[in-house]
Amino acid sequence: MINTPPQVITTKDLSYLKDQMSWELIAMKKCAHYAQECTDPEVKSLIGKIGQMHQRHYQQILRHCQTNNASGLSPIASQMAQQNQQASQMGTQPRTFS
Repeated sequence: MINTPPQVITTKDLSYLKDQMSWELIAMKKCAHYAQECTDPEVKSLIGKIGQMHQRHYQQILRHCQTNNASGLSPIASQMAQQNQQASQMGTQPRTFS
């Protein structure tokens, strides 16, 4: 596992990052939806934790895009940050369940 992202990102790498961020965002939205629909508190909590895991992954990728490769990835980071903000405004990000 690479702890530090490379300083040069290829077009193919950028495409992979964009896809991964989209998948994480979709997973967050699905978890939020299914947690709201669930009536079993134990299952609801588990789905909420899974949604939080996807949110952490999304935010970690976004941080790498914003800080380590600011010049090459700033357009994609900005776009994904905007999508994240829109999802937050729509209430689709996973909620914390106790």
